[in-house]
Amino acid sequence: MSKIVYITGCFGFIGSYVTRMALKRGWYVKGIDKMTYASNTNLRLEFSEYKNFSFEKNDINDLKFLYDCDYIINTAAETHVDNSISSSDVFLHSNINGVHKLLELIKSNRNSKPILIHFSTDEVYGDIISGSHTEFDILKPSNPYSATKAAADMLVKAWGRTYNIPYIIVRPTNNYGMGQYVEKLIPKTCKFIKIGRKVPIHNNGTPIRVWLHASDTAAAIIKIIEKGEINEIYNISGNYEDNNLSVVKKIIKLMLNTDECDGHIDYTLKRMGQDLRYSIDDSKLRKLGWVNECIFDDELPKIVNYYEENFIW
Repeated sequence: MSKIVYITGCFGFIGSYVTRMALKRGWYVKGIDKMTYASNTNLRLEFSEYKNFSFEKNDINDLKFLYDCDYIINTAAETHVDNSISSSDVFLHSNINGVHKLLELIKSNRNSKPILIHFSTDEVYGDIISGSHTEFDILKPSNPYSATKAAADMLVKAWGRTYNIPYIIVRPTNNYGMGQYVEKLIPKTCKFIKIGRKVPIHNNGTPIRVWLHASDTAAAIIKIIEKGEINEIYNISGNYEDNNLSVVKKIIKLMLNTDECDGHIDYTLKRMGQDLRYSIDDSKLRKLGWVNECIFDDELPKIVNYYEENFIW
């Protein structure tokens, strides 16, 4: 049976992968996007080729009502940690107030209440030197961005209990893939190397992240909708763990064919509140039958080639 879904942030990085996968399955998609600097507006032409796609340019804070639907998949968010450290107001507006608005719209819906699938992040747990966080661990966000995401998680859970709003919270690790905005590590590295500038990395590149391809993230959402349970939290982990310096060196090797990387890297940056390592246990999700299909070292050359051929402002 075909599903009817809202996808907020449909032209954003993760949102676009989820939108594309939902459309290909024949689901009816109502895309919402306020067209921020990080939105890929070129996707509008691609998605509009699907008769099952409808688009509304809007901020989720300004939505007035919901059409009947089965799910609201909320990927709309401000996500760049450095931006949140510089100025947090827009993060509270989008990541907290926006989620509150969606919850209130669902609460006031006179017909059946759609299930809210809310995108959180592994960063809400804070860092962990060894081992992995589970969905039962307490939240210890370390920066304004992850704090706003943790606050939104708490709103979702509270509205679920008080108003009986059905929800699913997902917490993915570090997403990568083609189409990511150039403020993020992989596309930023590609851009800086392409224009002959040193790549700025935080804390000597020592922070460790787990990398998850956005197409695997989208597949996880489909699997959760098909087999998951409501009012649950699902971690979504990647299958490649490495420090940021290693990732940057891989890109330099691909673009410049050299192992001499130090001359291409700016080591002077320090991020306040830097998390040393993220890691989450997603065995709960894997029991539903989801597995990673993308291999980091196979995907990275394709992504590098994409950014070599596409300059993004």
